[in-house]
Amino acid sequence: MKQVLTRLALIFLAATPARAGGTALEAMMTGDDSRGWEAVGRLNMAGKGFCTGALISEILVLTAAHCLFDADTGAPYAAADIEFLAGWRGGRAAAYRGVRRAVAHPDYLEGGEDRSMDLALVELDQPIRNARVTPFATGALAPRTRQVGVVSYAHDRADMPSIQNLCHVLGSAKDTLVLDCEVDFGSSGAPVFDLSGDWPQIVSVVSAKAMAGAVEVSLGTALEGPLADLRAILDAGDGVLNRLRPTVRVMGREDAASATGAKFIRP
Repeated sequence: MKQVLTRLALIFLAATPARAGGTALEAMMTGDDSRGWEAVGRLNMAGKGFCTGALISEILVLTAAHCLFDADTGAPYAAADIEFLAGWRGGRAAAYRGVRRAVAHPDYLEGGEDRSMDLALVELDQPIRNARVTPFATGALAPRTRQVGVVSYAHDRADMPSIQNLCHVLGSAKDTLVLDCEVDFGSSGAPVFDLSGDWPQIVSVVSAKAMAGAVEVSLGTALEGPLADLRAILDAGDGVLNRLRPTVRVMGREDAASATGAKFIRP
């Protein structure tokens, strides 16, 4: 654990001098603001909280693996207790769907230091076939790409998504991206986009916040290997989730405020 935390801190510190300012986080307050982003939605988890997810096909939502587990007990949420609200804004969604099954990557360890497998797929109970809701393409981050964007919900902006059109990849460690994107509680699973092409492409999802000394960064899970694994699992079976109670305590805000090294905080 300490070696991974130290490595993340060193990567961040090495990247900081070359870091350029990103754009501010902007709320998508109107239909015009959110047009084209309706496939990003809110995943409600058994009335206990929510994460951000993004539609990558008519029936599959991409999010973070840790979103599928109750933070207090470590038990997986029942599929029937999860709901996806595509394009949720101002009390209305472009589409409402229940969940048939949900699969976390089998190598994801709740509370562990390795964020590279913090990825999950949620299969909806019915496809979303709506001209307003267009699934996003996914892909690997190009080697020289350093500018990305994020669309997310969070605890203080739960009723509408916000977009940060420009933030930066500061480095990577074991397929975990270190970012300067703004995230907070509820942003877990939010899509990280490569916006350099004609259409947004998801290249990562938000896994955690991290403190490098007194400086806050965010961590993203790369997609290339883990996403292929998850698709294969869905194709092969029913996606049964098995998870023991976590043995590593998840940090809260008070812990973060007093942190002196690189520490993980689940947003």
